[in-house]
Amino acid sequence: MNDLFRDVESVQTGLRATGYIADPSVATTVYLARCLGKPILAEGPAGVGKTELAKAIAAAMSAELIRLQCYEGLDEAKTLYEWMYPKQLLYTQMLRDKIGDVVAGAATLSDAVDRIAAHEDAFFSERFLTPRPLLQAIRAEKPAVLLIDEVDRAEDELEAFFLEVLAEYQVTVPELGTMTARHRPIVVLTSNNTRELSDALRRRCLYLYMTYPGPDREAEILATRVPGIESELAHSVAEFVQRLRNLDLKKTPSISETIDWARALVLLSAETLGDELVTRTLNLLLKYEGDIETAKSSVSSLLDASAGTGQRRAGPG
Repeated sequence: MNDLFRDVESVQTGLRATGYIADPSVATTVYLARCLGKPILAEGPAGVGKTELAKAIAAAMSAELIRLQCYEGLDEAKTLYEWMYPKQLLYTQMLRDKIGDVVAGAATLSDAVDRIAAHEDAFFSERFLTPRPLLQAIRAEKPAVLLIDEVDRAEDELEAFFLEVLAEYQVTVPELGTMTARHRPIVVLTSNNTRELSDALRRRCLYLYMTYPGPDREAEILATRVPGIESELAHSVAEFVQRLRNLDLKKTPSISETIDWARALVLLSAETLGDELVTRTLNLLLKYEGDIETAKSSVSSLLDASAGTGQRRAGPG
């Protein structure tokens, strides 16, 4: 087994090396998913790091990340493979003149059919197969990470199909037969909880509910992901964003948006947060005009609460 999965602490260390700061419950779930061969169902609000977890696992393993983005109208064919019938027909037309050479000298019709059948790979082979994410993961030469992103956006029937594939890690291609996984992939399914997933899918997976990190962990994430940020600024940013998320917003800031804001503050040479600086840069955290206006009216109180004191510097002008 990869050294990454020697124990829970190794998983936590390996993920940290990629810039993903996982708490013990996340690291434990990843470790058990690998050891038990079970998919992870990561559920929670958008922007809490569910997709990034799959990317971090792949990076820590030095493995291929295969992503299937779910959406309304996605069907089985688009998740499995495409059979290129036009290409197959073109090959058939090109080889038509060679059929006479293959059956020349055949004593009976049965003999002629047997001779043609011996060359059936020319007509039915993987050269006509374009694999989609599920089949890519099953046929991967090395252990891969399969990300089924936003599974809650898929239709109920497709969810049942995922369950069937993940139960056996094999698929059947009518033209070629059944293909079984060479290496069982690590599977991460993410859900923003926009609809209720089936009990059958939940039973099949290790369930991991993810929410926004606490201020200390978010500050640690910033220290890892934002070059040049000072510890004091990282903690101030984390505290402010924590309180900002408690406002009545249409869309709360994601972790990635916190990182973007912190990077911008470093570029602006900010050392501390101030009313004017925060107000000017709220558009990096908030993506709706109404949310920005709501936040603007609360900037002073949020900064006071975050700092624990009314004394703040204005930052760069």
